[in-house]
Amino acid sequence: MGHLTAHSFRRTGWLIAFSVSAVAAPCLSLAQETADACDKSQYEAVVDEAGAALRTLNQNHKPLFQEKLRELKEKRGWSDNDFLTNAAPLVKDETIDVFDKKSNALLNEISGRGEEEAAAKTPDCALLLELRAKLKQLVDTQTEKWTYMFNKLEAEMAK
Repeated sequence: MGHLTAHSFRRTGWLIAFSVSAVAAPCLSLAQETADACDKSQYEAVVDEAGAALRTLNQNHKPLFQEKLRELKEKRGWSDNDFLTNAAPLVKDETIDVFDKKSNALLNEISGRGEEEAAAKTPDCALLLELRAKLKQLVDTQTEKWTYMFNKLEAEMAK
């Protein structure tokens, strides 16, 4: 594929924004009905949606990111070993670690509290709204992570 351009990253930004809205829309559409009444299956659904949201974001962004990494490898003429060493900071640094830790904490809370509440005799509808808000935070955090990683890659390609 061709060189990475500002246009291709703007297009990627639109893809990220579209992915977020596509992933988050089901979460937000249930907010009003959840405020009125909830049942155990809705807690299970939030847990399932969290996993699905992460899979969707990865499926939407990982292939393009990997393609752009291969382009960088070719542009720089890196061997396979050089590539592993030189590309590592593009996929793992302190900022990415912060995104990952926040995402893991949110996912654990959604999963743990969602499963606990699904097993409860009387569901707490306020907690369901809180878990849906955490699901949105999870999607937002992962979207920020992908945007950050794409921006780092764009900067490397521009050198």
